[in-house]
Amino acid sequence: MAARGRCPGCGSAALVEDAHYAQQQLVCAACGCVLAEGLLTTTYAEEEHLREVAYSQSTGQKEQLSRCLQRGIRRVQDLCKVLQLPRVFEETAVSYFQRALQHPSFHLVSLEKKELLGGCCVFVTCRQHNWPVTMGTICSLLYAKQELFASVYLSLQKELELSVPALSLADLVKTHLNSFRLFQHTADLPARFVEDKEKMVARTMQIVELASETWLVTGRHPVPIVTAAAFLSWQSLQPAARLTCTLARFCKLAGVDLPPPAHLRLKELLEILLRMASQLAWLRVFNVDKKTVVKYIGDLLQHRIFLLKNAFCLEDGKEQHAAAPGEGSEGEGSPGSPPAAGGAAQEGGCPSEGKRQREDGPRPLLPPCLINPRKRLRTAAPSPSDSAITGDEPISDSEIEQYLRGPEEIQAFRKAKAWP
Repeated sequence: MAARGRCPGCGSAALVEDAHYAQQQLVCAACGCVLAEGLLTTTYAEEEHLREVAYSQSTGQKEQLSRCLQRGIRRVQDLCKVLQLPRVFEETAVSYFQRALQHPSFHLVSLEKKELLGGCCVFVTCRQHNWPVTMGTICSLLYAKQELFASVYLSLQKELELSVPALSLADLVKTHLNSFRLFQHTADLPARFVEDKEKMVARTMQIVELASETWLVTGRHPVPIVTAAAFLSWQSLQPAARLTCTLARFCKLAGVDLPPPAHLRLKELLEILLRMASQLAWLRVFNVDKKTVVKYIGDLLQHRIFLLKNAFCLEDGKEQHAAAPGEGSEGEGSPGSPPAAGGAAQEGGCPSEGKRQREDGPRPLLPPCLINPRKRLRTAAPSPSDSAITGDEPISDSEIEQYLRGPEEIQAFRKAKAWP
């Protein structure tokens, strides 16, 4: 690029900036004379005189991004490439990251939170474009704690006033199963454990919908439920070869982490399936337990609505007919409806024979927090000696003020307490 001025040797005006390795040099194109070395940059005013200036006063500061912003943009771009996101997603995430770093709320945050800020921008972009990705996936790629990532994500959403739609459960199931390594035969995966992806996704969706209808999803983290549902669907598609496989081994074969509550969600799903299996007439002749009920999951899901209604609402209808024969059958509502809760409330006032019969029969369909409530700590009752008045009890300030009647006593009390 030609520069202003003339060569002091030959008087030629053909001066160019030549990059010798990493050092900028001003060279005369006619005679090759080096006019200036190490000229980093110049301002608009000093460009004509070819003088070296400080970088803070140069034009390059306005053109070049800061190191923190450069590292953050590079981290966002790398994360988008790992997730194989489209180009428009990457541009949107980068623009969100630049806006976030310019916001005063993120100027004084810790370096760890600034590193997570790029992941939050990618997560927001995926949610806005209805691209199914979980927070746990991004946290695993960034080696971040989910609690810290969630706090940064909420701050970003609040400060930038971003509108983020919620992720549907169906998209979450498809996204979570995409990370499973059970759909292609490999050296580490036996042939009997390989399953068709479409069949497994469809069966898992049906089991998750069953869990949603039986209160198992409400207020719970979705990933353990999806993991347990995927395990049951995988076993039910080929039960003869997979019944002996445990949940821990299944997660190891699939290449995913085992969430700690997944065992509890699996236990709850098996209890629901057993109660549904008890309503099928042709299954009553078999000794169906938690291991063998997996063989009949396809039949149970096919008649899901009918079996749920009979398994959880039949007994409530019997109780209400026995209590008031002339009244209508209010217990024939849908699963999880308020009449089921009303039937549970009526259990307390029934005779002992009916109570014993209800213990053997099906329970009402209620959320797990109502069926198995947390135990409350019992406080010890005060003994008669503790409740006796001895006269040594502490006296509160409000009670002391009741005894101060005169102004002299009030002044003395204020001086003693050093009040202003």
